[in-house]
Amino acid sequence: MNHNQNQNQNNIQIKRQCLFCIEKERKVDYKDPQTLRRFLSQRAKILQPKRTGACTKHQRHVANAIKRARFMGLLPYVSK
Repeated sequence: MNHNQNQNQNNIQIKRQCLFCIEKERKVDYKDPQTLRRFLSQRAKILQPKRTGACTKHQRHVANAIKRARFMGLLPYVSK
């Protein structure tokens, strides 16, 4: 029983706040690859909102911006 209590205490997740909601003047832009790289994994996959802390609205904007940046050649499709 004591082991389960310790395990539950270690799995507490910190609620991250959306970067774009905090900084109102910052917009999601496909021409800003440095900001968009924060939302990509090492293999260039789009990270889920649970990992990035983005709200639903901004996660959709980020996903579309990443796809546009990939098409324009600013971000990679895959990474080795």
